[in-house]
Amino acid sequence: MAELMIVAASEAWRGNGELLASGIGVIPRLGASLAKLTHTPELLMTDSEAYLVSEPVPLGPRGDYLPRYEGYLPFDRVFECVWGGRRHAMIGPTQIDRWGQSNLSVVGDYAKPKAAMLGVRGLPGNSLCHINSMFVPQHNTRVFVAGEVDMVSGVGYRRERFSEGMNTSTIDLRRIVTDLCVLDFEARAEDGSPAMRVRSLHPGVSFEQVQAATGFPLQRAADLGETALPDARQLALIAKLDPHNLRAAQLKNNPPALRASTPVSA
Repeated sequence: MAELMIVAASEAWRGNGELLASGIGVIPRLGASLAKLTHTPELLMTDSEAYLVSEPVPLGPRGDYLPRYEGYLPFDRVFECVWGGRRHAMIGPTQIDRWGQSNLSVVGDYAKPKAAMLGVRGLPGNSLCHINSMFVPQHNTRVFVAGEVDMVSGVGYRRERFSEGMNTSTIDLRRIVTDLCVLDFEARAEDGSPAMRVRSLHPGVSFEQVQAATGFPLQRAADLGETALPDARQLALIAKLDPHNLRAAQLKNNPPALRASTPVSA
């Protein structure tokens, strides 16, 4: 399943061109790296320190591997990319709601939370200024919540959250990759705003399973298909990018990508 999700994540960056690709976490980072090595070589990528590299740096201890540096990208230049909209990040929020708002700060009441996580960090500005996608290792109603997320860390398409006349044209949520499916925001809600829909189901998963694991109604792509399995070349590149198999620890027991078949209703 980890390899399938890496390939699905890589598709989020397809055709982006010369943008800074930032995968936050093991599977998103491998997805961005795979995208650069296969379908979108123009992507800009860093060594996760201060330099641009011409090829993605493998995860974990590097041994005798020497990064192929091609430019300097200190923190101030990263901010230039962020505020200028020249970045596409994939994050892993704790909660997501029907409007695409995300939470990585607290669970429960903000004044007395049940759990505290990272805090909002740079997500408010990032989610307003550049393209964002999301990664969810366990698709359930605790992540895809019934109401609004407990703390809005990342902006979404909920119009009530914005003052009249406020520019929301830069909000651009692309894909959500979960262990059940791939979602996007290419449907429309009743008010005309972008709405979440299922664009592909992982092998053996039904739309009904995804809906039952989601706290709000989902739309369904007219051409809903099956998420592509990795091919031999992709598997070889993933193994090269992750020589220590860190990807296997990102999903509980890292189940097979091919599940027992579940019929998808018409």
